[in-house]
Amino acid sequence: MFHIALFEPQIAPNTGNILRLIANNGCWLHLIEPLGFDLEEKKLRRAGLDYSDLTKVTIHKNYQDFSQAMTGRRILACTTKGSRPHDQLQYQAGDVLLFGSETAGLPADVLGSFPLEHRLRIPMQPNSRSLNLSNAVAIVSYEAWRQLGFVGGI
Repeated sequence: MFHIALFEPQIAPNTGNILRLIANNGCWLHLIEPLGFDLEEKKLRRAGLDYSDLTKVTIHKNYQDFSQAMTGRRILACTTKGSRPHDQLQYQAGDVLLFGSETAGLPADVLGSFPLEHRLRIPMQPNSRSLNLSNAVAIVSYEAWRQLGFVGGI
């Protein structure tokens, strides 16, 4: 399956929604600190509902620790500044889908470390700024899973 990484997420309900999402699509979630909320926050638990015990979550102290943990895996930056539509890539099992924070996205130095073909974007209307983080994660992760024939799903 895939790995979903959130770079310094700020909004607890978004992360809670993503917890619920990965419980249903089989992905592994990586949270890169600092977080803008406490993992015990009520809003996070409410959004995640009873799915939190079914999910796989790893917390990384910073981006460097995350990068080291992902050595050997293909990391794809999912960003409004992407140069390639998210559905124009052939996904592979084990790919890492990296998303920036809700307030700032991915920092320029992190984004700049990715080759252009690994910077993905979700098509939007010209005057739109961005999608909600949990919606963006759902769109990209389900396209990746679809390409693999929804392996493991029912």
